[in-house]
Amino acid sequence: MEDLRVPAGPGIPIGLVVPAADLTEQFSRSSGPGGQHVNTSDSRVQLSVDLGASTALTETQRSRVIERLSARLAGTVLTVSSEGQRSQLRNRNAARQRLAEILREALAPPVERRATKPSRNSRRRRIRAERRRSEIKQNRKRPRLD
Repeated sequence: MEDLRVPAGPGIPIGLVVPAADLTEQFSRSSGPGGQHVNTSDSRVQLSVDLGASTALTETQRSRVIERLSARLAGTVLTVSSEGQRSQLRNRNAARQRLAEILREALAPPVERRATKPSRNSRRRRIRAERRRSEIKQNRKRPRLD
């Protein structure tokens, strides 16, 4: 197995290389296409990396990734699986690519929202719609007898 290369992006300007020693691959039988061949070959791939013990991440990056991916983690282990292809090699490549994408997105710094206010025209449209709705409801009442 070779090192996992995460392309450069926001938060990782020169990219990231996760050593092969930090990665764990497991193979099992896939439920996908393949006919009778699917019962004999282990084409499903599970690729795991322990983010808490990974030597590729700095402390800042480690805390950011663990915080962002907390819903996907089992402890500090991130696992990605792939079983969409018949070939184990293609599934290995797909799992590696997916893991690299997930890490790249998780390492991006948070984008701060710039506070804005509604435009004058949008406020007019909202008030006009409220009045229209009010008239519709008023017209549902029984007419007065006078």
